[in-house]
Order: sequence, then structure tokens, then C-alpha cells
Amino acid sequence: QENLIGALLAIFGHLVSSIALNLQKYSHIRLAGSKDPRAYFRTKTWWSGLLLLVLGELGVFSSYAFAPLSLIVPLSAVSVVASAIIGIIFIKEKWKPKEFLRRYVLSFVGCGLAVVGTYLLVTFGPNSHEKMTAENITRHLVSWPFLLYMLVEIIVFCLLLYFYKERNANYIVIILLLVALLGSMTVVTVKAVAGMILVSIQGTLQLDSPIFYIMLVCMIATAIYQATFLAQASQFYDSAQISSVGYILSTTAAISAGATFYLDFMGEDVLHICMFALGCLIAFLGVFLITRNRKKPVPFEPYISMDAMPGMQNMHDKGIAVQPDLKASFSYGALENNDSMPEIYTPATLPIVQEQHGPKGVSAPPYRVLEHSKEE
Repeated sequence: QENLIGALLAIFGHLVSSIALNLQKYSHIRLAGSKDPRAYFRTKTWWSGLLLLVLGELGVFSSYAFAPLSLIVPLSAVSVVASAIIGIIFIKEKWKPKEFLRRYVLSFVGCGLAVVGTYLLVTFGPNSHEKMTAENITRHLVSWPFLLYMLVEIIVFCLLLYFYKERNANYIVIILLLVALLGSMTVVTVKAVAGMILVSIQGTLQLDSPIFYIMLVCMIATAIYQATFLAQASQFYDSAQISSVGYILSTTAAISAGATFYLDFMGEDVLHICMFALGCLIAFLGVFLITRNRKKPVPFEPYISMDAMPGMQNMHDKGIAVQPDLKASFSYGALENNDSMPEIYTPATLPIVQEQHGPKGVSAPPYRVLEHSKEE
């Protein structure tokens, strides 16, 4: 029963969050397409989306207090499915009926696979019902499986951070692995904080324990750094790639953290573990197909080539250069370094015209300095 409550809360939270994000996006698009001078935060649509977003995040946060960590994390595929369906329903592009199935067949197949994977996750998920008291969390925190896991994770994180910062390895896998490792610690601390709040509401106060505030600080810090790396990844790669690869890596890391910290799969039989893994793989494939079918944005060209201008002949075809390029350099004008240029290319000395004024303010005839001595 607790697993079902947690799963329903997570599904509800992800659905509401996806609707909220699409509402906010709709408000931005509506303002951009009209002559409304108002800012986006002065519209009712944007504020409705913000309130729904807060409600959805509260639903996801509270779901960690009821169900195991390994069950809640993969259910984030629901938000991807909901966003895909909303995008198809409210699409504004013109399309022919024959092209609809061919264009969105991958999205439909991906949604079906994600739904099947979600059903397997809920059905064969781990069934642990340990109360999140301060004593239990402290005992898990100093257990040798989690300490070993933390040691390996810190070493891997430092190596990835070294290659990313020092070697400029801006690969999507490296950046999103950093996000996934931080995210695994975020969900571990989120479950601890949410569970201790639930136990306190039920009558046993846990908010006076130092472990609660330690977990709270770790949750906020890892969430901030995780958002920072996600923002950096969005500068290099498309959002569809980030969604699919990030979901796979983050879910895998979070399940591993939940299995070592909270011992989610302790006492489960092999059949349930294999079916749960199959559900994860099917959900991964569904999310990949959904995000793969998204339309990639066309990059903006800040300039127009002279060859592309109508009526402009290509002067290079006749062997005539539009702009003489001296020494095969990409710079010209004042940016050109003239130290090693031949004498014939050095600029001519311009005559210096100076005026002298007489005692009565009458300007004297100008004189010209044509040559200078070495001392001068």
C-alpha cells in the first residue's frame, strides 16, 4: 500500500510538472507572437504554470517518503511521455494526414514502451518499508557498503571533473555522468529528509536530530551543483540528447545509490529483480525513442554570404578576389601586424600640417615636415 501511494504521488507530480512547464512555455510563445508589452511574469498563464510546478514538485518530494528510492526514480519517464503527448496534441505546424504517422511513429512507439516499462517498475519494484528515523539513517550512513560506494563515486567524480576542466573533454557522457553522480546523492538525501518529515508528522519528532540538517544541506548543495552542470551541458548539446542520456545515466546511478544506502533489494528474489531491470531497460528505450524524434532547432546564421545574395556574381570563379588577403591572414586593417611586412606594403608617411599663430592671432602659413632624422 505504501509503494502504491508513493508511485501514484510520483506519477501525479511528474504529470503536473510537465503540464506546468508547457503552460509557461505557451505563455512565452504567446507573448512573443503578439504585440503585448507585458512581461511574462505579469500573465496569469505563467503564474498558473508556476503554481502547478510547485505542486508537482511537492508531489514528487513526498513520494520519496512512502516508496523505495529505486522505485520512484525511474518514474520520471512519465514526464517525458506527458511532454511528448502534449506537444503532439497542441502542435501548431501544418502537416498532411499521410505524414502524421510516419513523422510521429517513433513517439507513439516510445510512449508505449515507456508505459509498459512503468507498469513493470511499479509491479516488480522493491518492497522495503523501513521508517526514516535518525537512528536508521545514521546506521546506513556509516555502513561499509555505502562507504565503499562513496569512495568509488568520489574517485570517479574527481577523474571526470579533471578531464572536463583541465583537458576540455566536453563530451555529453562526461558532463551528464557528473550530473548523475551528484543526482544520486541528491535523491538519497531527499528520501532521508522527506522520510524524517513524515515520521515527525506521524508523532515521532525527528527534526531535532543533527542528521536531518546534514542531509538537508547536502540535498541543497548537490542540487545546486547538479543544476550548474546541466546548464553547462545545455550550452553544448541539444535538449533532446540531454533528456535521453541524462535520464538513463541518472536513473542508473540513483538505483545503485539506493541499493547500497537503503538496501532496497535486500530480500528480493531473482525474478523480481530481473523483471525490474527489464522494466528499466524498456523505459530507457521508450525515452530514447521519444527524444530522438524531437525536431532539432535550426541554428541562427548571423551573416549572409555574398554568394548567397540574389543577383551577386561569384567573383572568385573569375579569379578576382573580393578582399585581398595578405599573408593568408584572417585579419585586416588595424588588426594586421605590419612589423615583418616588406617595405612596399608599409604605409606612406603622411605630411604633418601644423599651424602657427602670430602675436595678433593671424595664422602663419603652414609648413610641412617631409623627412625626419634618426635622432628626431
